[in-house]
Amino acid sequence: MITGTRFTRSVLAVPLAIGALAFSGPAALAATPTNDTFGGAIAVAIGDTLTLDTTAATTDADDAQLNASCGAPATDASVWYSFTSATDTGVVVDVSQSSYSAGVLVGTGSQGSLQTVMCGPGTVGFFATAGTTYYVLAIDDQGDGGGNGGNLNISFNAAPPPPTVSISVNRTGFVNAKTGVATLSGTYTCTNGDFIQVNGEADQSVGRFIISGQFFFFDFGTCDGAPRAWVADAVSLNGKFAGGKTATVTFAFACGPFECSEGFVTQTVQLKGGKK
Repeated sequence: MITGTRFTRSVLAVPLAIGALAFSGPAALAATPTNDTFGGAIAVAIGDTLTLDTTAATTDADDAQLNASCGAPATDASVWYSFTSATDTGVVVDVSQSSYSAGVLVGTGSQGSLQTVMCGPGTVGFFATAGTTYYVLAIDDQGDGGGNGGNLNISFNAAPPPPTVSISVNRTGFVNAKTGVATLSGTYTCTNGDFIQVNGEADQSVGRFIISGQFFFFDFGTCDGAPRAWVADAVSLNGKFAGGKTATVTFAFACGPFECSEGFVTQTVQLKGGKK
């Protein structure tokens, strides 16, 4: 809210501002970027960081064609870049440091018939095949509610290594005789991941029936290469687990910013009766 004091100062400044206008030229307008259209795409390489005033950039049919399979809310103030690598490589395009709500669309092919490879707000990653040209469209997606572009800050970086993950299940577990819930445990090791998720199935023969259950475990920020313990309860879908042998199949998923990796293990577990 403008206070009375501030409002008064603004009024007093008007004569001075009017006087100054008489001696100043017209305000300079931003120039239309040279890469405003597909034909002016600027060639870039891994490691490049560029800034550009996009307030005079426009949008056209080429933008709309690439966005048809993406669905960005707007492609305003768009500018084009092209990327070609001599080797297969992962690429991260980051426009998150721009002064407006910027997004990225990546496509291959020819003008008017581009195939969308990846798109999204802020930061996107994609795998570039050697010798293929990728066209990168930086846009104002109007996520901030208005305006046309601003100061675009766009960088092209090598993607981080993909995650790795391994999982093991201990040969001994426990079963709660009252609830029939089986408790399983083991260790995992993962790298380059933001999180790890463990999903599994446990099957136990009890007489003529097969008792089946599922278990789940999730951890965040622990993919540092160190072995870590996990524990999860297997809840039966059709009865109660009991002491004895139980077959398990366990899957682990570790995901980084752009890629996921998985590991799995099968293990026969001896469930011991009584509480853990």
